[in-house]
Amino acid sequence: MTPSNSLVLVLSYSFLFFLVIAREGHTLDRSIEAHHYHTLELSSFLPSSICIPPTKDAKKQGSLQVVHKHGPCSTIKEDMVKPLTVEEIFSHDQSRVDSIHSKLTTITTTGKKDTKTSKATIPAKSGSTIGSGNYIVTVGLGTPKKDLSLIFDTGSDLTWTQCQPCARSCYSQQEPIFTPSSSTSYTNISCTSTECSGLISATGNTPGCSSSTCVYGIQYGDQSFSVGFFGTEKLTLTSKDIIDNFYFGCGQNNQGLFGGAAGLLGLGRDKLSVVSQAAKKYGKVFSYCLPSRSSSTGFLNFGGGGASTGVKYTPLSTSQGSSFYGLDLEYIIVGGKKLAISPTVFSTSGMIIDSGTVITRLPPTAYSALSTAFKAQMTQYPLTKALSILDTCYDFTKFSSVKIPKISMVWGGNTIVDIAASGTLYANGISQVCLAFAANGDDSDLAIFGNTQQKTLEVVYDVNGGKVGFGNGGCA
Repeated sequence: MTPSNSLVLVLSYSFLFFLVIAREGHTLDRSIEAHHYHTLELSSFLPSSICIPPTKDAKKQGSLQVVHKHGPCSTIKEDMVKPLTVEEIFSHDQSRVDSIHSKLTTITTTGKKDTKTSKATIPAKSGSTIGSGNYIVTVGLGTPKKDLSLIFDTGSDLTWTQCQPCARSCYSQQEPIFTPSSSTSYTNISCTSTECSGLISATGNTPGCSSSTCVYGIQYGDQSFSVGFFGTEKLTLTSKDIIDNFYFGCGQNNQGLFGGAAGLLGLGRDKLSVVSQAAKKYGKVFSYCLPSRSSSTGFLNFGGGGASTGVKYTPLSTSQGSSFYGLDLEYIIVGGKKLAISPTVFSTSGMIIDSGTVITRLPPTAYSALSTAFKAQMTQYPLTKALSILDTCYDFTKFSSVKIPKISMVWGGNTIVDIAASGTLYANGISQVCLAFAANGDDSDLAIFGNTQQKTLEVVYDVNGGKVGFGNGGCA
């Protein structure tokens, strides 16, 4: 081989080697991009009028279908549910957040805020918090069983439904109002019973008494309320999952933004919640999955038999008291990059997970870092005006698809949970699509992991085990 031919051969090999490395690098870049970014078609931001059936088989036990109150899968008629404007949704959401904060904040003698959580710190008429609860399940009550659509809420404890006769006021609901006199399994609870006195912790209000029957009263953050008799009934989740002598509120005077639902299913940690009352049967374990869109369905399961194998757990935090489900947030990742936020920012505020709060609330310091990092990776898209409490918004009208950085929450125990694309953005049409996180008023205010960020995650609550689990792809 001549020297010139050798040179040609070496150059050829070098060129081929360069091509291989370049292609591998390009493949690696695309792999990293796919891992750290979501690519979304603009059609995914548009509402659908068709109900999409569940893609997974029904869970094993105590399984209820979860639907969005305003979506096409809901059984509640449109005239029963007045759709709220975005401003109304966020206004009610803020009322809920304020009410949660009021439960956990007192003013010390020095005039400083103190996040003690003794029951004695609960304002006398704060009640619980419901806001504009979006997700409903259908359960059976009484003998014979009457189906009722109830809002489910991890931030509330008492389960109640409207009851006949409505002594003062009942709002319009989808199903006929429950009539306890027509049920052979209904019983009133005495004013002197320990269960009656237990209403103080479950509702934040001292119960009343009428003709020896215990009277409950509960008011929510948006000024909705329910007042009525405290009783027991047969609660039917499925044909094989029945809870006898279930304590609940039989509402005689009810007003508020319940939007056609018959009442509320309380999934809090108090002893009067469904979770505690059904502990012998389900071991204080329940899980749910909130669908990505109002046209899809999710589930609410009681018991641990249906939990997926890929669920990752983080310890329940006790620093937020016994009313809420507390979590420890360690840090946040945006587009594969850990945000430079001091751990003390999250430990100072504390955090809970709440099914009824729509938008996740973060300490202002943490939110500022999140918004800045998100915008830095979205420079190809034009910013637009704020949407109520959401101030990082984009106009996507000139695009057919968009690429957004993935956001991951890292919980205690180094449990990394990726937020779905549907949980990252909140759309008010394609001309105003916003980062679906908001800042609290102060770094000391309790942070809240809201239901928008929980979409498509299978969220498992193991109360006795002291842990909460997250599984990706729990529902569509």
